[in-house]
Amino acid sequence: MTNTWRPVVRVVAAATVVAQVGAAQTPTPSVLPEGTGKAPFLRTCGGCHGPESAIAQLKTPDEWRKTLDEMAANGAEATDDEWTDILGYLDAHFSLILVNTAAGKVLAKAFGVPDAEGDAIVRYRDEHGRFATADDLKNVPGLDATTIESRKDRLVF
Repeated sequence: MTNTWRPVVRVVAAATVVAQVGAAQTPTPSVLPEGTGKAPFLRTCGGCHGPESAIAQLKTPDEWRKTLDEMAANGAEATDDEWTDILGYLDAHFSLILVNTAAGKVLAKAFGVPDAEGDAIVRYRDEHGRFATADDLKNVPGLDATTIESRKDRLVF
């Protein structure tokens, strides 16, 4: 990772992460989802450990960025574009979705929907209060239940 991409590495206490996300963890997938960034993820992360260990715990997008910065500082090699693709891949498939605090644009990206639907989630949350379950999210007009179910293990309430 070159200095043009990598921000200053900051250490985040594991206790803070655990306190924020509770027990949310992803099951170890036997087959990783397809997507831009998968190949460089496998190549770059596979140099020291298997991909399953890299994604054994879900993280926020900022935590993934810090993890990639640490990997680069420890000698993992990839181009700036590959680091960006890896971060995008991890964010799309293995990032926590903080449904009660995230902005509409962040929710839209996490659910793979247009920004208007992300804004609808925030509007519904503002009008009806915090979400407590995935079923609560299904009450948001226009948000597909299948989309919610496919990300259920990543939701943090």
